Amino acid sequence: MAEIKPKEVAIIVAHPDDETLWAGGTILSHPSWNCFVVSVCRGNDPDRSAKFYNALKTFNATGAMGTLDDSPEQKPLDLKIVEQAILELLPAKHYHLIISHNPSGEYTRHIRHEEVSKAVIKLWYKKKIATDKLWTFAYEDGKKKYYPRPEKDAAIYRTLTKRIWKRKYSIITETYGFDEDSWEAKTTPKDEAFRQFTDSFTAVKWLNNGGVYL
Repeated sequence: MAEIKPKEVAIIVAHPDDETLWAGGTILSHPSWNCFVVSVCRGNDPDRSAKFYNALKTFNATGAMGTLDDSPEQKPLDLKIVEQAILELLPAKHYHLIISHNPSGEYTRHIRHEEVSKAVIKLWYKKKIATDKLWTFAYEDGKKKYYPRPEKDAAIYRTLTKRIWKRKYSIITETYGFDEDSWEAKTTPKDEAFRQFTDSFTAVKWLNNGGVYL
């Protein structure tokens, strides 16, 4: 019988904790995945980087961090810089699945989330990264009216089991150390949702259409 190889999955995010907030339950629910997590920011932050690598141990994943600017001013970056950072951090191989941000972000608003999403889609379109499928986080906050919620019409929508959600929540509050009254802890979704793309042309068309699902 032929050996079944584990699915190669990459999660590409702006910050350490994004992988947990928006997809942590999905990662925990697929222990057979061979996951590599890229965070393009905070690699030069000893506290956050240590917590990131501890979180990866819980996920049984590996990963790498970059040092793109993450100052409170959120000055836009040249997209080519974001693309290059991703290429330098992400192992060059064919992935079964890549998971990343939504072009409009998951809440109002964080420019780095948006830039990472756009960079991932364009790199896929230009054949600089290879994947069978791309999932983008599907959340919205009603323009700051409420904590981010999964989009009900997303292609992939899953309710986490109580056990999985508790593990995810403990990574946010214990591994990353966010207080229970923090935005991160209160946000931690019990449902996770993703848009799905199986070809880069459709993804880049969606991006150019302002992230409106076609």
